[in-house]
Amino acid sequence: QVQLVESGGGLVQAGGSLRLSCAASALTFFTYTMGWFRQAPGKEREFVAAINYSGGSTNYADSVKGRFTISRDNAKNTVYLQMNSLKPEDTAVYYCNEGVRPTTPLFNWGQGTQVTVSS
Repeated sequence: QVQLVESGGGLVQAGGSLRLSCAASALTFFTYTMGWFRQAPGKEREFVAAINYSGGSTNYADSVKGRFTISRDNAKNTVYLQMNSLKPEDTAVYYCNEGVRPTTPLFNWGQGTQVTVSS
Protein backbone atom coordinates (compact mmCIF):
# COMPACT_ATOMS: atom_id res chain seq x y z
CA GLN A 1 0.00 0.00 0.00
CA VAL A 2 1.25 3.46 -0.90
CA GLN A 3 2.24 5.66 2.02
CA LEU A 4 1.90 9.44 1.90
CA VAL A 5 3.84 11.59 4.35
CA GLU A 6 3.04 15.29 4.49
CA SER A 7 5.30 17.83 6.18
CA GLY A 8 6.11 21.53 6.32
CA GLY A 9 3.11 22.91 8.14
CA GLY A 10 3.28 25.33 11.03
CA LEU A 11 2.07 28.55 12.57
CA VAL A 12 2.46 31.67 10.45
CA GLN A 13 1.10 35.20 10.49
CA ALA A 14 -1.30 36.39 7.83
CA GLY A 15 0.62 37.38 4.71
CA GLY A 16 3.34 34.84 5.40
CA SER A 17 4.47 31.79 3.43
CA LEU A 18 4.93 28.07 3.93
CA ARG A 19 6.09 25.25 1.69
CA LEU A 20 4.48 21.87 2.17
CA SER A 21 5.96 18.58 0.99
CA CYS A 22 4.37 15.20 0.37
CA ALA A 23 6.56 12.16 -0.04
CA ALA A 24 5.00 9.07 -1.63
CA SER A 25 6.25 5.51 -1.46
CA ALA A 26 4.72 4.48 -4.81
CA LEU A 27 7.27 3.29 -7.34
CA THR A 28 4.90 4.49 -10.04
CA PHE A 29 4.44 7.95 -8.50
CA PHE A 30 5.39 9.57 -11.77
CA THR A 31 2.28 8.15 -13.47
CA TYR A 32 -0.24 9.80 -11.15
CA THR A 33 -1.92 13.17 -11.07
CA MET A 34 -1.35 14.36 -7.52
CA GLY A 35 -3.47 16.75 -5.53
CA TRP A 36 -3.40 18.74 -2.34
CA PHE A 37 -6.50 18.88 -0.17
CA ARG A 38 -7.35 20.53 3.12
CA GLN A 39 -9.81 20.11 5.94
CA ALA A 40 -10.69 22.86 8.37
CA PRO A 41 -12.37 22.11 11.70
CA GLY A 42 -16.02 21.26 11.22
CA LYS A 43 -15.76 21.33 7.42
CA GLU A 44 -15.54 18.79 4.63
CA ARG A 45 -12.19 18.01 3.07
CA GLU A 46 -11.77 20.15 -0.03
CA PHE A 47 -9.64 20.27 -3.14
CA VAL A 48 -6.81 22.83 -3.18
CA ALA A 49 -4.54 22.12 -6.16
CA ALA A 50 -3.48 19.36 -8.53
CA ILE A 51 -0.63 18.64 -10.92
CA ASN A 52 -0.55 16.11 -13.73
CA TYR A 53 1.96 13.26 -13.98
CA SER A 54 4.60 15.29 -15.84
CA GLY A 55 4.12 18.60 -14.04
CA GLY A 56 3.03 20.24 -17.26
CA SER A 57 -0.52 20.99 -16.17
CA THR A 58 -1.87 22.36 -12.93
CA ASN A 59 -5.19 23.54 -11.58
CA TYR A 60 -6.27 25.32 -8.44
CA ALA A 61 -9.29 26.04 -6.34
CA ASP A 62 -10.49 29.60 -6.89
CA SER A 63 -9.76 30.42 -3.26
CA VAL A 64 -6.00 29.86 -3.69
CA LYS A 65 -5.36 30.91 -7.29
CA GLY A 66 -2.51 33.38 -7.56
CA ARG A 67 -1.29 32.58 -4.03
CA PHE A 68 -0.45 28.85 -4.06
CA THR A 69 1.79 26.95 -6.45
CA ILE A 70 1.90 23.17 -6.80
CA SER A 71 4.97 21.42 -8.18
CA ARG A 72 6.52 17.97 -8.18
CA ASP A 73 9.86 16.20 -8.37
CA ASN A 74 9.29 12.72 -9.77
CA ALA A 75 12.89 11.70 -9.07
CA LYS A 76 12.14 12.24 -5.36
CA ASN A 77 8.55 10.96 -5.43
CA THR A 78 7.54 14.27 -3.88
CA VAL A 79 4.89 16.89 -4.54
CA TYR A 80 5.09 20.40 -3.10
CA LEU A 81 2.72 23.22 -2.29
CA GLN A 82 4.18 26.70 -2.03
CA MET A 83 1.72 28.88 -0.14
CA ASN A 84 2.15 32.65 -0.21
CA SER A 85 0.01 35.51 1.08
CA LEU A 86 -1.57 33.19 3.59
CA LYS A 87 -4.91 34.13 5.12
CA PRO A 88 -6.57 32.98 8.35
CA GLU A 89 -9.12 31.08 6.25
CA ASP A 90 -6.28 28.90 4.93
CA THR A 91 -6.01 27.36 8.39
CA ALA A 92 -6.56 23.61 8.03
CA VAL A 93 -4.90 20.22 7.97
CA TYR A 94 -3.38 19.73 4.53
CA TYR A 95 -3.19 16.36 2.81
CA CYS A 96 -1.97 15.03 -0.50
CA ASN A 97 -3.40 12.18 -2.54
CA GLU A 98 -3.95 11.04 -6.06
CA GLY A 99 -6.33 13.02 -8.26
CA VAL A 100 -8.66 15.92 -7.60
CA ARG A 101 -11.62 14.40 -5.78
CA PRO A 102 -11.33 14.34 -1.98
CA THR A 103 -14.17 11.83 -1.65
CA THR A 104 -12.65 9.11 -3.85
CA PRO A 105 -8.93 8.96 -3.08
CA LEU A 106 -6.85 6.23 -4.65
CA PHE A 107 -4.52 5.92 -1.66
CA ASN A 108 -5.07 5.90 2.08
CA TRP A 109 -4.82 9.34 3.59
CA GLY A 110 -1.63 10.28 5.40
CA GLN A 111 -1.52 12.06 8.72
CA GLY A 112 -1.61 15.48 7.09
CA THR A 113 0.23 18.59 8.17
CA GLN A 114 -1.35 21.38 10.21
CA VAL A 115 -1.27 24.92 8.85
CA THR A 116 -2.38 27.68 11.20
CA VAL A 117 -2.54 31.28 10.01
CA SER A 118 -2.95 33.93 12.67
CA SER A 119 -4.52 37.30 11.96
